[in-house]
Amino acid sequence: MYQLIVLFFQIAILRKGPQQVPASKWLLRLLLPAYVVINALLLWLNDYGYEAFLQIAIDFALMAGFTWPLLYFAGKLPRFQQTLGALLGTDIIISFFSLPVAGSLNGQVTEFAFIGMLLLMLWHWLVCGHIFRHALDRPLFFGLALAFLYILISSQVMSLIFPVVSTPS
Repeated sequence: MYQLIVLFFQIAILRKGPQQVPASKWLLRLLLPAYVVINALLLWLNDYGYEAFLQIAIDFALMAGFTWPLLYFAGKLPRFQQTLGALLGTDIIISFFSLPVAGSLNGQVTEFAFIGMLLLMLWHWLVCGHIFRHALDRPLFFGLALAFLYILISSQVMSLIFPVVSTPS
């Protein structure tokens, strides 16, 4: 287990790629509960209560639903388990590091918390681009463009399904 955490951290700091992740359904089954727990903590910190698990399920479906056709049409479908595992594992790592920042955003928004969340979002984008780049054997810029597209689609779908209702002040 420790080796997996180190591996995903090394992918998250761009030292390794998704090709080092074992292609295993067992690994995906191991990562999924950790992904659910860490993201549920993040969502509960932001008062998403009962909707948290539905949001996590949709987020995972979007992740798999974006990755599978991407690899299929590139002729690299055998890399699906490794790529999805890398995306899940690095998301767990980045989400873990974002817990304190998300907790501080729950109260009054400070410049430090805002900058911290912005840096974490940029890190997530860079890591996703790094993973897509290696999975498709393409340049980093191509991977970053795909990661941007994935994040854009994901955020748009989530905002359509879960609109934020603001109260008048």
